[in-house]
Amino acid sequence: MPEKRDPDPSPPAQPEALSPERRQLLRRLLRERAVQKREDERVRPRPAAGPVPLSFAQQRLWFIQQLDPASSAYNMPFPLRLRGVLEVAAMRRAVAEMVRRHESLRTVFAATAGEPVQVVLPAGPVRVPVADLSGLPGGVREALARRLAMEESARPFDLARGPLLRASLLRLAADEWGLVFNLHHVVSDGWSMGVLSREVSALYNAFSAGLPSPLEPLAVQYPDYAVWQRERISGEALEAQVRFWREALAGAPPLLELPTDRPRPPVQGHRTGRRRFAVSAAATAALRELGQAEGATLFITLLAAFQALLARWSGQEDVSVGTPTAGRGRLELEGVIGMF
Repeated sequence: MPEKRDPDPSPPAQPEALSPERRQLLRRLLRERAVQKREDERVRPRPAAGPVPLSFAQQRLWFIQQLDPASSAYNMPFPLRLRGVLEVAAMRRAVAEMVRRHESLRTVFAATAGEPVQVVLPAGPVRVPVADLSGLPGGVREALARRLAMEESARPFDLARGPLLRASLLRLAADEWGLVFNLHHVVSDGWSMGVLSREVSALYNAFSAGLPSPLEPLAVQYPDYAVWQRERISGEALEAQVRFWREALAGAPPLLELPTDRPRPPVQGHRTGRRRFAVSAAATAALRELGQAEGATLFITLLAAFQALLARWSGQEDVSVGTPTAGRGRLELEGVIGMF
């Protein structure tokens, strides 16, 4: 007996077949649905205080730090040169307000049965020591200031005890100062340095003028984001992402065989180098034009050139290159200091 089939359903009406009134109603419904979806996905304050899980990025850095607790490889030193008469009390108050304002700056990482959690400490006084170098000769003063900043950047952090932000002032002259911040990457990132600089400047300007903080309260904190991320990326959603990257990276060469001028060391170190060079205006214009023709940004165009260069040097057709990203796809996270 032939299988009984239901009659084919009528095809859905196409938008162009609708009346102007119905098209307007459809657009409004779709817009409201998109707004509701964004609201449903919004990062919100966590429901209760207390320890919270680490974000995935924090968990990676915490694990690496356990392998070498004395390492300073993931320190983020941030020295600033300040010109003008500085009110030390106002600057100390500005730094303390930053730490009160951002929970990430007063977070430590406790471990229970080997599993780490974030613990946000109460706000309190923040130590900002001052080293007066103004009485030294110019060359000696500059050299000592650089040495003190380098020594601070190399001091490791204790993730379990904190604090994970340190600040110090160097008095170079009556109207010239150095302000040295040092943070561990587990509570900060490159984007956060811009937030830190802008907010400390705004707070200092206000406090030195006898005014209150001009900054609006933060809608969410980094631990709120960590809870939100763990709730959204778990179970099948997490497995799907892991499965995607396992398939994408399957068969990737473990090393890039570059023709180096010395043997690769058996143990990877943390010493790095930097080479600065300029690209001419003509070459930059040509690169932009090439990218526009291919529908790519200048960054992607240069990244493609970098990968092509590595492939040529190594003789490998398969080259894996990673780049950092801001990781802040949500408006409410733009002003939050943390590891995204």
